[in-house]
Amino acid sequence: MIRGRQRGRNANPLWQMNRTDWRKSFGYTEFVAMRIWISMVGLIVFGGTCLSQRAHDPKSSQREWQIYHGDYSGTHYSELTQINRSNVTRLTVAWVWRAGETGNTIECNPIVVGGTIFLTTPRLHCVALDGKTGTTRWRFNPWGEGRSGGGVNRGVAYWTDGTDDRRIYYSAGNYLFALDADTGRLIDSFGEGGRLDHRTGLDADVFYLSVGSTTPPMIWKDLLILGSSTGEGPGPCAPGHIRAFDVRTGERKWIFHTIPRPGEFGYETWGPNSWKEVGSANVWGGFTLDAVRGILFAGTGSPAYDKWGGNRPGDGLFGNCTLALDAATGKRIWHFQTVHHDLWDLDLPCPPVLGQLRRGGKVIEVAVQPTKMGFLFVLDRMTGEPVYPVRELPVPASKMPGEVSSPTQPYPPEAFRLAQIRMDESNVTDLNPEATRKVLADMREMAVGEVFLPPEYRKSVQLPQFNGGCEWGGAAFDPESNTVIVNLSNEAEYTSMVPAKPKRRMGLNEYGRHWYRILCSHCHGGKSSSEATSPSLQDVASRMTPEALRELLKTGRGQMPSFGALGELERRALEAFLFGTGKQESVAVEDLKLTGIGSIPVLATGHHNWRDPEGFPVNRRPWGTLNAVSLDDGKLRWQVPLGTYPKLEARGEPPTGTFNIGGPVVTRGGLVFIGAAMDERFHAYDKETGELLWEHQLEAGGYATPATYEIDGRQYVLIAAGGGGKPGTKRGDAYYCFALPEE
Repeated sequence: MIRGRQRGRNANPLWQMNRTDWRKSFGYTEFVAMRIWISMVGLIVFGGTCLSQRAHDPKSSQREWQIYHGDYSGTHYSELTQINRSNVTRLTVAWVWRAGETGNTIECNPIVVGGTIFLTTPRLHCVALDGKTGTTRWRFNPWGEGRSGGGVNRGVAYWTDGTDDRRIYYSAGNYLFALDADTGRLIDSFGEGGRLDHRTGLDADVFYLSVGSTTPPMIWKDLLILGSSTGEGPGPCAPGHIRAFDVRTGERKWIFHTIPRPGEFGYETWGPNSWKEVGSANVWGGFTLDAVRGILFAGTGSPAYDKWGGNRPGDGLFGNCTLALDAATGKRIWHFQTVHHDLWDLDLPCPPVLGQLRRGGKVIEVAVQPTKMGFLFVLDRMTGEPVYPVRELPVPASKMPGEVSSPTQPYPPEAFRLAQIRMDESNVTDLNPEATRKVLADMREMAVGEVFLPPEYRKSVQLPQFNGGCEWGGAAFDPESNTVIVNLSNEAEYTSMVPAKPKRRMGLNEYGRHWYRILCSHCHGGKSSSEATSPSLQDVASRMTPEALRELLKTGRGQMPSFGALGELERRALEAFLFGTGKQESVAVEDLKLTGIGSIPVLATGHHNWRDPEGFPVNRRPWGTLNAVSLDDGKLRWQVPLGTYPKLEARGEPPTGTFNIGGPVVTRGGLVFIGAAMDERFHAYDKETGELLWEHQLEAGGYATPATYEIDGRQYVLIAAGGGGKPGTKRGDAYYCFALPEE
């Protein structure tokens, strides 16, 4: 449309006249009259469209936080200035709202529309609160009255057509729900009785597979654009195709195949049957949108299986890609792949943040993609071409059977490599001599090197770990200084590979342990360890019957995928291991059919935290950072540790930084608000210098992105304090709201 108007201007001599030409032709009075006439015609011709778009635009007010991460561009930016550098130390708790339940965590970035806050709880209820007082207006339980579920939800989406039809959309389990924003009741005309099955319209048979979403959809005009959370393990996984639905009815309008089919662009970057056999390559981190041009942006995840890809030879478009699509049709505009043939679970955890930079007096609009490697790729928003050069550098080859890894991987300039990416003797912790000696001793039996070290039979080290680097909180963009602000983690982990099929006779219980390591330890940790990022299974026998476990393995629930493709022997073995039974029963090698993983020859043992004798990370500090990078000159403006360990703080150690989950918010008042760190504090930093100006001790970790808004002239800052989750600290159920004291 824009290009069409440009062509029209070039074809018509009148459009080529500048202001002076018009004045000379008509005289000043006629010139002014002509401008008024053109403006009136423009209002008549285009005004309806503009007003219509505004009615559909959930970010029509700069005083509220009406969309996930603040605006269509995902900038995490607020124009509000009442809370600023000069008075942030006076912030006080305005109110605290408690969900009255605990679960895995709360990762929700709340939205605020018309003075009402919309948020989710640890058990994925959707709740509306009064924005001034925190009083509950309504509460919706997606599991049904008196029932309970769980999982993770990071936010909700709002839509209105400008009438009394005002809706909230959010996901829990396998469903997307449409609720009346005023009452919390289901909108019966949407989907089936107010909900849409996430397995709908994927152009694949996924009935027995788990498909959900942790991040809210993008709503543009009358389209609801949906990503998904899918499995990434060795068993059957749903494809992560992107779909758009009618926001009123739930009817599918378009689909983009992230794993291309024959005849589609990118098909040749896979094996000939990959589109039928491989899953995932999903958008689980949400979307951003150039609303003026109607361009949708997304970051995709890795294809499955994400530790071995012999059955998916090639680079594998559109896995691990920044994607730009026509929001109206789903047609590809451009792509940029950040990891070729992923073997590390280096999903793109979030969409690119949209911003701009100035170069040679020219403004360049860009999409900046953060990654789990701690890299930032700065891409031209229109073309996808790197604005700062990207080099393909050689990386080690995989040693696993049947695997052909990519010989190179893309690296941005060093200024945009913000995390630690190499673990070897030079980067061992110097916290104390004992820790140094222990880590060096461990390292002698490990494969160490840079971030793209392929997994192997030995323990191989990954830094940063698969949780980042950057995670789903994403980056903020400050339009006043063209600066990207992003928090990153620096912690090493290790993994290892084992043959998929054991080579000796074993007990049923031991065979179950083999499958537990393959399928469950990634999320639940070791059965007798504290590594769990989902609920630990140490006490599963006291919480669940064997019959309930068998049913759960078949159906899945919440974020847990279905393992319905597993054979009966494998399911019995898992049950025996978890319940401590079957120790007398043995299994012959010839009986191990390995149903559910096909011809995959090797399997990962999971992601394992690597710690020194005191439980601290094994690499050098800082273990978590908050970073500000100028896009104008491509230089790091500042980098500071984010968070600290109270135990080390008590010893007089300066802030070390910690593993962190959740994103920042940047304001025109000169502040960066962020929780995220394992010290369980809510922080405010000076956005110009990185100086810590204020912090408040929460009762549980703030592993979510905050929101800020204004009601009746008073600015508020809101963050979830749900704890738990991947950092593994104590759990909470609260939302904290802060404001300056009332005069």
